[in-house]
Amino acid sequence: MFEILFEDNHIIAVNKRSSDLAQGDKSGDTSLDSIIKEYIAEKYGKPGEAFLGVVHRLDRPVSGVIVYARTSKSLQRLNELFRTNQVKKTYLAIVKERPPEDQATITHYLRKNEKQNKTYVYNKEVKGSKKASLTYRLAGRSDRYYLLEIELHTGRHHQIRAQLACIGCPVKGDLKYGYDRSNEDGSISLMARRLEFMHPVKKQNIVITAPLPDNDIWSYFKEAVIP
Repeated sequence: MFEILFEDNHIIAVNKRSSDLAQGDKSGDTSLDSIIKEYIAEKYGKPGEAFLGVVHRLDRPVSGVIVYARTSKSLQRLNELFRTNQVKKTYLAIVKERPPEDQATITHYLRKNEKQNKTYVYNKEVKGSKKASLTYRLAGRSDRYYLLEIELHTGRHHQIRAQLACIGCPVKGDLKYGYDRSNEDGSISLMARRLEFMHPVKKQNIVITAPLPDNDIWSYFKEAVIP
């Protein structure tokens, strides 16, 4: 049901598919965290429900690396690493329009609309907004699309989707943020490619990388992507 990218006694990282729900919600659909709990309980013979802490989230149509904590100690420490921006988060996005610059750091103020489950972008601070920043780099192109490598400096709701749309580059398939048509599989062409952080217990640098999605458009860009 899922691909394990890293596992030890303290954390587990898996390759989330675009159809997976990272954590249970009001939809009632089976979530990835519940599936991993069952896997841990069965593999290690744990009585009752296994502990699994949700550290961060990926939007449902987004694929790639997601990390969960296997102990309360690692959950607390990983939460602190994410809160203090000590996790390097690298994403890949496919867009149809070429960005204004081949490489840039963009900063906006984002405000989430709870009812719409959508984030709105502002060039200056407004009531209820939060500062958001990312750096993108043009990493490849085809005859129709551009591949962007993104380093996320903050972790706001729908941040990459909203900020790229704001500069005229909505993610392929992302109808919510202005792309003109959906992807056939319901995904959007955005993935969490890599996470790099200090192991919360062992204090060793950890780099976890997800493989590219297995479809034609991602395969085209495979040579442009840093391993």
